[in-house]
Amino acid sequence: MGVKIKIFDEEHEKDLEEAVNVFLRDVAAVDLIDVKFQLSHFSDGPGQIFSYSAMIIYKYHD
Repeated sequence: MGVKIKIFDEEHEKDLEEAVNVFLRDVAAVDLIDVKFQLSHFSDGPGQIFSYSAMIIYKYHD
């Protein structure tokens, strides 16, 4: 058994939510160690670009 991470990065919060939920379907609750979330944004000319990201830390079995 070891530890792995999975990183997600999306431009919309709903896209991040969906991607994380799909991934978590295959991870048993006892194997989930932690979930980290981050939101960042920056200006791109007249508009703003948002980046919603998450890192999932989990145990995996060989």
